[in-house]
Amino acid sequence: MTELTELTAVRLLDGYRKGEWGPVEATRAALERAEAIQPEVNAFVRLTAEEALEQARESEERWRRGEPRGLLDGVPVTVKDILLQRGAPTLRGSRAVDPAGRWDEDAPSVARLREHGAVFIGKTTTPEFGWKGVTDSPLSGITRNPCDPSRTAGGSSGGSAAAVALGAGPLSLGTDGGGSVRIPASFCGIFALKPTYGRVPLYPASAFGTLAHVGPMTRDAADAALLMDVIGHPDSRDWSALSAPAGPYTDGLAGGVRGLRVAYSPSLGGQVAVQPAVARAVRQAVERLADLGAYVTETDPDLTDPVEAFHTLWFSGAARVTQHLGPHQRELLDPGLREICARGARYSALEYLAAVDVRMDLGRRMGRFHDTYDLLVTPTMPLTAFEAGAEVPKGSGHRRWTGWTPFTYPFNMTQQPAASVPVGSDADGLPIGLQLVAARHRDDLVLRAAHALYEAGVASAGRPRPSGS
Repeated sequence: MTELTELTAVRLLDGYRKGEWGPVEATRAALERAEAIQPEVNAFVRLTAEEALEQARESEERWRRGEPRGLLDGVPVTVKDILLQRGAPTLRGSRAVDPAGRWDEDAPSVARLREHGAVFIGKTTTPEFGWKGVTDSPLSGITRNPCDPSRTAGGSSGGSAAAVALGAGPLSLGTDGGGSVRIPASFCGIFALKPTYGRVPLYPASAFGTLAHVGPMTRDAADAALLMDVIGHPDSRDWSALSAPAGPYTDGLAGGVRGLRVAYSPSLGGQVAVQPAVARAVRQAVERLADLGAYVTETDPDLTDPVEAFHTLWFSGAARVTQHLGPHQRELLDPGLREICARGARYSALEYLAAVDVRMDLGRRMGRFHDTYDLLVTPTMPLTAFEAGAEVPKGSGHRRWTGWTPFTYPFNMTQQPAASVPVGSDADGLPIGLQLVAARHRDDLVLRAAHALYEAGVASAGRPRPSGS
């Protein structure tokens, strides 16, 4: 049982084909792991064991007949509790959401998983409405780091990151409006991709608008490419969804990095103070990219920190998502969320449009940058995981989570694909992530370069073990 929780989705599927194990065995193993880690890590708001085992039995019968339904038939998956899943309440981390809804519709990415035979084992934790870069909420409490439960898992897809890191299903769907798949991936030591905006359709539309992306959180880049081949197709419910990709992302993984033009920015031109252990690990990984044939140049994109414009867009979105709540419901909200909602409600239309102007200029500058460079490499985070239950590190002087995430949210504003790749750990054993960024629509390059790091042994799909396991 334990061995199956160590495997990637690609390896699980290979075992199904060869008859080495089946979906029921894999699902039971994932569920047992989920139940074992839940008391300490708190990755889940809901486990659906009976439904999952029934789905697994149906999948096993299809494999027995040699008729798997799709690319992920029988693979245990988890879904962040921001995305709709038919038959399960989607509470979005909030006590203000009534669980007695109809819950009869899947989000587009969830629907694609269902069509391809994936097995849904549970919904993962999120801060309230996904508003911040750590995962705690009045509804579900604190989600903790799989490497050290006294530390944060990051957020807002922290439950998904912890679940994948600890073997409770190899694949998870997260959302990312300012770093929300990449932050916890970096802190928990897994891979995550924020695709080009529109590549993975979203419904209902996010109140945070076109900052919000849906993306895969996985053990490695090959699993993410496989998941993208399932979820990266248009859905009529999302008018901003892109057309189907030119071909499977899995087909492009083996291209390597030879000849790619890579810009390495260790601190965005000195704008960011990076912990020494993080700086060393990322630099060593970049040197390995050069060894693999990439043309690496240490240079910085033309980025002036857009945090105030991001706050205008983000806080306005928070105000919008809670606009319908009455006074009693507002009292149930996370106090930090109430604070940014009040600020967001005060912005004028002209202030919002001024922030859009900043965003458009940032996108133009990054578009020009990628005329010269295929990829930009930065640390994902300037630090490793800090104490659980806090929005900002103690003594940092930061007021909001955006103070310690300067490498992530700019690329939500520009809608570019960006991934976090685990490239080492600090002296305390806390994971370190490297961020790969490409021009819009070049998700294939991000996945290809990340896969090269895994193939070279720079990135590792190994995972921590929860205490007592």
